[in-house]
Amino acid sequence: MTKIALFGAGGKMGVRLSRNLAKTDYTVAHVEVSEAGQARLKEAVGADCVAPAAAVQGADVVVLAVPDTAIGKVAQMVVPMVAPGTIVICLDAAAPFAGHLPPRADITYFVTHPCHPPIFNDETDPEAKRDFFGGVAAKQGVVNALMQGPEEHYAVGEAVAQAIFAPVVRSHRVTVEQMAMLEPGLSETVVASLLVVMREAMDECVARGVPQAAARDFLLGHMNILAAVIFDEQPGVFSDACNKAIEFGKPVLMKDDWKRVFEWDEITASIQRIT
Repeated sequence: MTKIALFGAGGKMGVRLSRNLAKTDYTVAHVEVSEAGQARLKEAVGADCVAPAAAVQGADVVVLAVPDTAIGKVAQMVVPMVAPGTIVICLDAAAPFAGHLPPRADITYFVTHPCHPPIFNDETDPEAKRDFFGGVAAKQGVVNALMQGPEEHYAVGEAVAQAIFAPVVRSHRVTVEQMAMLEPGLSETVVASLLVVMREAMDECVARGVPQAAARDFLLGHMNILAAVIFDEQPGVFSDACNKAIEFGKPVLMKDDWKRVFEWDEITASIQRIT
């Protein structure tokens, strides 16, 4: 029987994890400092919280479900208390990549992060179709990194990741550096920024007289079919007119050197701002 100490158990992410862990055979000790979080956790899974020292006593795994800005402070408090051989799990690569985890050679650091349910999926259940974040009903992938520790601890960390982010259909092993490239590099710096631009473009069409409902349907529908072709979900090619529009539009919208966001100095700077 594996014991998990879950820090930040009453936060938004912590409650999600607590709900999923309640469906497993893991023994869970919940830690939450805020009264509001404690009440939220009690309502969600009926769990009471314990003190940090009691939580880590006999814990095989410690999960830090706290914001990136708090990881360093919490880790400095928690890590000295854990026993040798404990697996400490972070839910994002930012703080580990930035060096905010205290050095300790006799424990394992494991990092995991959800991919979130993909746009292209086979979900038919209504709850799963509306589970955009994941961890409730929609299937998703996860990425995992064994930052330090014995190789056999990877399987233990991966099993916990699949439990807290369930239902999981694909598990990908990467390095901490590769995970940092995926987030914030790919998912936030690139994808989130471009999606914000797309929303602003839709709003601009509305401001210039296009009915809002028509603009939204047109944008989201074209996003669907264009993405299906670009990401090889749908056989086909774009029309000559569309290719001409891309040829003109891309240099207008994107700087020639935009891929520098994946250079390590850019990723490091982004993570420093986050953490």
